[in-house]
Amino acid sequence: MKIKTCEVDSKILVVMPYEYKGKDTDVIIETEEFTCLCPWSGQPDYAHVKISYIPAKLCVELKSLKLYLQSYRNTGIVHESVVNRILNDLVKKLSPKRMSVEAIFNLRGGIKTTVKTQYEKAN
Repeated sequence: MKIKTCEVDSKILVVMPYEYKGKDTDVIIETEEFTCLCPWSGQPDYAHVKISYIPAKLCVELKSLKLYLQSYRNTGIVHESVVNRILNDLVKKLSPKRMSVEAIFNLRGGIKTTVKTQYEKAN
């Protein structure tokens, strides 16, 4: 059974100025409450998501990030697409110097999946 995917709205994401331009500061955000749906079975997939970035001029506001991540809860999406979609949406909003997104999905059917992707701004 393939379920219909719904669109996650990146307009939810709010940014704020990074006060220490020129200083490389690692920002690491983690949650163990990420949920999306398997697009074939409709069953929930749970993951620990870790977002790491070095801001250039902007940072993401955490409440908006939480709401954005929660919007995946009813979205049918495969694991590889989750991390790439999150990375693309955040890079588009923040234009960071560097960013990585990693999702460690809970065991399902005896299989644990970890997916990681990254971005680095060209000099």
